[in-house]
Amino acid sequence: MNNQKKAAHPYIPNTVPEVQEEMLREIGAKTIDELFDGIPEELHYKKDMNIPKALSEYELSRYIEGILNKNINTKEYLNFLGAGCWNHYVPAVCDEVNQRAEFLTAYAGDPYEDHGRYQALFEYQSLMAELVDMDVVNVPTFDWAQAAATSIRMASRITGRKEVLLPKTISPDRLKIIKNYCSPQIECVFIDYEEDSGQINLNDLEDKLSSNTAAVYFENPSYLGFIETKGQKISKLAKSFEAITIVGVDPSSLGVLAPPSHYGADIVCGDLQPLGMHMNYGGGQSGFIATHDDLTFIQEYPSRLFGIAPTVVKGEYGFGDVLYDRTSFALREKGKESVGTQTALWGITAGVYLSLLGPTGMYELGKSIMQKSQYAMGQLGNIPNVVASRFESTNFKEFVVDFSHTGKSVKEVNQYLLDNGIFGGKDLSEEFPELGQCSLFCITEIHSKEDIDRLVRTIQECIDSISSKEERDGVHAKN
Repeated sequence: MNNQKKAAHPYIPNTVPEVQEEMLREIGAKTIDELFDGIPEELHYKKDMNIPKALSEYELSRYIEGILNKNINTKEYLNFLGAGCWNHYVPAVCDEVNQRAEFLTAYAGDPYEDHGRYQALFEYQSLMAELVDMDVVNVPTFDWAQAAATSIRMASRITGRKEVLLPKTISPDRLKIIKNYCSPQIECVFIDYEEDSGQINLNDLEDKLSSNTAAVYFENPSYLGFIETKGQKISKLAKSFEAITIVGVDPSSLGVLAPPSHYGADIVCGDLQPLGMHMNYGGGQSGFIATHDDLTFIQEYPSRLFGIAPTVVKGEYGFGDVLYDRTSFALREKGKESVGTQTALWGITAGVYLSLLGPTGMYELGKSIMQKSQYAMGQLGNIPNVVASRFESTNFKEFVVDFSHTGKSVKEVNQYLLDNGIFGGKDLSEEFPELGQCSLFCITEIHSKEDIDRLVRTIQECIDSISSKEERDGVHAKN
C-alpha cells in the first residue's frame, strides 16, 4: 500500500495530493495509512500495483472493441442454443423505453427521483399477473434460479419444514444456485423421471413426500424441453402432505399452455428474459415470483411489491410500496432475506413487451414456436440414426436430440456445425451422462424454415462424412 507517491491518477477521484491532505486534516488523520489501522500488517500490499498506462477515451474504446470483436455473435452465425438463455426477437420499442434516462439511471426509484418508475413497475406486475393468472408479482430478482431459490425459502418459512423435492431433469446451473441459497437449512431431494417420457415419476414422488416436505418444485416446460403433463397430479400429491407446489415456467409458453395456477401451483416463478431482453453473452436475465392474494404468502416475499392507491386529490392515484416493513430495507439484519439492487429495469422491459403483444400476440408467439420446433424435430428425426426427440413427450421450444447411434459425439457434431457457421445445441453428455450423446436444441420464432433446413442438411453432411470415412477405412482394411 504505497501512499508516498504524489502523482494524481487520471481516473481515480481525490488523488490530487493537495485534495488528499485537506481531506485528511478534516477527519483528523495524518496519513492515508492511518485509515487502515487494525488490518494485520501481512495483509498490506507493499509493492507497486501493476496498473497499465492510462489510455485516452478513444484508445480505451478501441482496445475493448478489439477484445469484443473476437466473439462471434448470433447475428453472424445461425443459433440453436438455448438451455436457459434464449434467442427471441426483441421489439425496438423495448430498448427505446428501457434506455430512457428516468428509468435507466434511477437507482431505486425513491420518491425524490421517481419519474413514473413506480407506476411502470406496477403496470409490469399487473401484466405479468394476468399472464400467469396470479394476483401478486414481485419486483424482479436477478434470474430464474434466484426466483426459484427464494420461492423455496418462502415455502420453507410458511410450512416450517426443511426439505424440498426437485426433479432430476432440473438445470444443473439452476440447481447450484438453489443449493447455494438454501444451504444448509433446506435439503434438496431428487425425484426420478420416467425413462421414455422424461416426466416426473409419480411413484417415486409419493415415496419421497413426507411431513418434512416444504415444497415440490418442478418446471414446465422442463429444462430438457418437454411439457410436464402431470402437473395436477403432482400438485394433488403435494397437497396431500400439506406441502407447497412451486412451478418454474418459461413465460413465452403461456400464450398456448395453461398457466401453472390452473394445475395447482401455489407459487409460480421463472425468467423474464424471453420477454424483450437480449441475450447479452448469457446475461440480461431477470426472475419473477407470483402468488395468489394470500397474506400468508405475501408476507414472505423478501423483495419489493408496488401497489396503487387513491391520493388526497379526488380521481388521482399514486403508486408505492406494499407492506414495506416485511423487506430487509425496513428490517435490515432481521429481514427474511437480504435484498439489494435487483433487475427492476428488466421488469419495465417485460411490461413493455407484454403490453405490445397482448393476449393475441402471446398466443401467436407460442403457436409459431411450437409449429417450428415440431417441424425441426420431424426433419432431424428423418436423419438415419438420429433420434429427435429423445423423449416421447410433447415439447415446446427445446428438445433433446440423440446422436448416440451415429458414431459421432455431440462435441464432434457441434464442431462441424460451428465450422459451417452454426451454433449447435447444448451438449448434455456431462450433465446427463445416462442419456448418452444427447444435445438440447432450441427453436424460437426467429427461426425460418430455411434456417431449420440448413441445420438439418449440415447435420446430415456431418453424419455422412463419418459413414464415408468408415467405408473408406473398411476398404483399406480389406486391401
